[in-house]
Amino acid sequence: MKPAIAIPATLLLVYRAYSKKSLTPGGLLAATLTAIAHAIHPWNLPFALLVVFFLAGTRATHVKENVKANLTLKSGGTSGGEGPRTHVQVFANSLSASIFSLLHAYQLRSRQRALLNSPSDDAGSLCFAWGGDLLVIGIIANYACVAADTLSSELGILAKGEPRLITSPTLRKVPRGTNGGVTLTGLAAGLLGSVIIVTAAMLFLPFCTDETAGRLGGGAPWSTEQRRTLILGLTLWGLLGSIVDSILGGLFQSSVKDVRSGKIVEGEGGVRVLVSAGAGPRGSEREHDATTDGASAVEDTDPTSGSAAGTTPRPDRYNARNKHRRPSFGNEKPSRIVENGWDLLDNNDVNFLMAFGMSVGAMAVASWYWQVPLRSVFPGA
Repeated sequence: MKPAIAIPATLLLVYRAYSKKSLTPGGLLAATLTAIAHAIHPWNLPFALLVVFFLAGTRATHVKENVKANLTLKSGGTSGGEGPRTHVQVFANSLSASIFSLLHAYQLRSRQRALLNSPSDDAGSLCFAWGGDLLVIGIIANYACVAADTLSSELGILAKGEPRLITSPTLRKVPRGTNGGVTLTGLAAGLLGSVIIVTAAMLFLPFCTDETAGRLGGGAPWSTEQRRTLILGLTLWGLLGSIVDSILGGLFQSSVKDVRSGKIVEGEGGVRVLVSAGAGPRGSEREHDATTDGASAVEDTDPTSGSAAGTTPRPDRYNARNKHRRPSFGNEKPSRIVENGWDLLDNNDVNFLMAFGMSVGAMAVASWYWQVPLRSVFPGA
């Protein structure tokens, strides 16, 4: 990307995030580094996809923001809603694309040097050919998947019906904001996010045409059928990424529910939500036994107390010095319980795992379909 375009565009992107308070200070730094990694690429495609994803994601976040804030709770106890995104959240969505963009930029620079050293007078072309660079597929797939997931989460929570847990054999209903909860509205929003990214990719991809067919570094022009295949494949792949994210979240990310309100508790910046050790899935908390906390009905050694001699004294359950005393009111059940999922990953882990896995998966499918070795993504291959 030309510096005359990249530098002002990066500054505008960062300023907008700062003015809208879309990112934390760490998130602003991460976004700047991410924009630089995308702007280094000779094509406009990676940077354009980054900008489109950022604008679409922030717009979806602000749709009925006040309504969404009352549908969940923050881990601090206040209303939910998406706050400024942190550097971890920025990298979770864009780190894979940044790596692929840098790798593909290196490949294109190497080809440019080879063309310059060619004895031919042809200036050459670095267009995108059918059966061409797999890394390009990985970059587009990354943003199609994360855009689908973002719009699905931000707009699906506004669905009229309750979400259903995708990992449940019975597809049971769960509270809004539950990891793994899906709705038809959310799936439609995910498809919209994928369409937005793929449409932008088609506008900025330097496809090989009739003009580049005979030039060095060029390729055969794309047919209409080939373009349709690419569009359909990437669009459906983006939607699949949103579904995979729901499955991963439903299995490996615990959803914590506030017992009193019945709402899901969201961690700040996508991190885990603390819950009492005795709280199991669906409110299966363990009850404390009255004989295990030092307040068991045992007899006293003091002969004047009316108890049998030679036994352990009975501690005073109302004594403030007794650290193991039980409260004199309440049922001692935790206020937060795990609705579903194993507490193995947080939201950022799930997002990165989905984005990276789906990007690599898209390249693997393209490698098989085009009969291009997957090792061609590595420098020097």
